[in-house]
Amino acid sequence: MKPLPTALLSRLSLMMFLQYAIWGAWLPLLYLFLSRHRGFGDAQIGYLFMIGGIGAVFAPFIAGQIADRFFNTERYLAISHIAGGLLVWQLAWIDAYWMFFLFSLLYSLIYSPTLALTNSISFHHLPDRDKQFGKVRVWGTLGWIVVGIGIGQWLLHRHTPAGATDTEQLAAQAAGIADAFRLSAILGIAMGLYCLTLPATPPAKGEKSNATLKAIGEVRRQPLVTLFLIAVPISCIHQFYFVHTGAFLGTFQAGFGDVDLAATINRVFGVGGGGLMTIGQMSEILVLALIPLFARKVSRKTLLAVGVSAYAARMALFAYVDAIPLPPVLTLMLGVALHGVCFGCFVFIAFMVVDEQTTPGVRASAQSLFGTIIFGVGIIVGSVFAGQIGEWARTDGVMDYTRLFSVPMWLAIGCLLALLAFYPGGRVPVVEPPRPEEATS
Repeated sequence: MKPLPTALLSRLSLMMFLQYAIWGAWLPLLYLFLSRHRGFGDAQIGYLFMIGGIGAVFAPFIAGQIADRFFNTERYLAISHIAGGLLVWQLAWIDAYWMFFLFSLLYSLIYSPTLALTNSISFHHLPDRDKQFGKVRVWGTLGWIVVGIGIGQWLLHRHTPAGATDTEQLAAQAAGIADAFRLSAILGIAMGLYCLTLPATPPAKGEKSNATLKAIGEVRRQPLVTLFLIAVPISCIHQFYFVHTGAFLGTFQAGFGDVDLAATINRVFGVGGGGLMTIGQMSEILVLALIPLFARKVSRKTLLAVGVSAYAARMALFAYVDAIPLPPVLTLMLGVALHGVCFGCFVFIAFMVVDEQTTPGVRASAQSLFGTIIFGVGIIVGSVFAGQIGEWARTDGVMDYTRLFSVPMWLAIGCLLALLAFYPGGRVPVVEPPRPEEATS
C-alpha cells in the first residue's frame, strides 16, 4: 500500500467533516422544528422529508453530467456549497409551507450531489482508496457527532428557559432550532470557500459506458433479487427513524422520570434529541471497525439477519419504553445505539454483497442502483410512510408513540422472516470475473 501523505489526509478529512456537519446540524431536529414551531401536520412533514430522496435520485445525473463532464470537481463543490448555504439560511425564517417546500427542494438538488462528489474527489487522490478511504470517511461521521452535540448544547443553554414547564421548554427549543439552519448555512459557505483550496480534480475525459441495464439483469438472480426487494421496506424503516426519533427523544428529555440521570445525560448531549441521536453514529464507528473481523467468519445471511433484527429491536424499545424494566433514558440510549448495528450489519453488508455478486463490468452501476434504492426510493417512500403513520398515531393531537413505532417494528419482523425464508443460506459463492473471451462480449 502506498503511504498516505499526512497533508492530504488532513485536507480530505476536513472536507468530510464539514460535508456531514452541514447536514447533521439540522436533519435530526427537522421534525421537532416543523411540528412544534411551524405547526405543520405529520403528512406535510413527511412530504418535506421526502425531498431529500428526490435529490438523491437525481444526484447521479446532476453530478455525472456537470462535474464529470464540464469542470473541476472541487469548483463544482465550491459553487454548490455556497449556493446551498444561502438557501438553507432562508429555512430559518420561512413559515409558509409551500415556500419551505420549494426552498428545501432546491437545496436538496444542490446538496445531494455533493455527497457523492466528496467521495469521488477522495478516491481520485488517495494512493490506495480501498484501504485509505475509511480513514477519511470516518471524519464525516465525527462531523455529524460534533455538530449534533453542539446544537444540543446550544439549545440547552440558550433556548431552555429556567423554571418553565416541559411544554414551554419544548416550544422554546423548537423555535431555537432555527439556529441549526443558520449554523448549517455558515458551515456550507465555509465549506464552499475551503473547496477552492482542495487539490485540482479535472473532469473525466471521454464518455463512460452505461452498464445499468446489465446490472439490472444481474440483480434478477439470487441472492440479489431477495436483497433488493427487502432493501425497499428496510430503507423505509431507516428513514422512519430519522423522521420521528429526534422529536421523540426531545419530548422524553424534557421529562425523564430519573431527574438526576436525565440532567447528566442532558449536560453531555444537550437537548432536542439531536445530540442524543449521535450515540447511533458513535456505535456506527465501532460496528464498522468490527465488521472486517466478523465478515471473514460469519455468513452474509447471518449478518444481514442481525441487521434486520436490530431494526425491529430498536423500534420495539421505542414503542414499549415505558414497559421495559429499565430507566427510560437507558432504554432509549440502547435503542439509539442499535443504529450502528442496523447500518453496519444491513446497509454496509448489503453493499458488500452487491459488490461480490456482480461481475466487474457492472459493479459500479449495481452499487449506484442499490444506493438509489436505499437513499432515494427509501427516503421518498419512507418519508411519506412516516408522515401517514404519524397522522394515524395521533389521538386528539397527542402522539401515541407505542402505535407510532409498533408499525415499523412489525414491518421489520416481516422483513426478517422473508430474509430467513428466501435468502440463500451458507456462504453464497462470489461471482468470478469473466474470462478474457467473455469480457468483450
